[in-house]
Amino acid sequence: MPNLTSQQARTIVDAAFAAARESGFKPMGVVVIDASAQVMASAREDGASPLRLDIALGKAGASIGMGVNSRALVQRATDMPAFFAAIPAVAQQKFIPQTGAVLILDAQGAVIGAAGASGGSGDEDEQIVMAGIVAAGLKHPA
Repeated sequence: MPNLTSQQARTIVDAAFAAARESGFKPMGVVVIDASAQVMASAREDGASPLRLDIALGKAGASIGMGVNSRALVQRATDMPAFFAAIPAVAQQKFIPQTGAVLILDAQGAVIGAAGASGGSGDEDEQIVMAGIVAAGLKHPA
């Protein structure tokens, strides 16, 4: 089974930051986790507020835990608020169902991790982690 490498994880973070700077977004925090929700790489840009990494980790944890990009979880949380409110109490990982995290796929389409960002709008966060994933030579679900 292919695994996410530490080099790929660092590339995702660095390329996500480069995409954020190119687009003129606010300072970001980015976290990359493997398929077991273990942190492989994380960093917060200069000027990013202290909670950025916690939020990015929660988004990535929700994405890997539910097996979908976090954008899909926003609607699910709206449709089932009691269920989604209960998950953080029982989950072994941080869980924030908010746009800004994307699954990481290998060349065969297997899920090998997730990347989450925080600092901009959910759309901006999602945009930069997608750029990071592609820069690392990996794929993400559209």
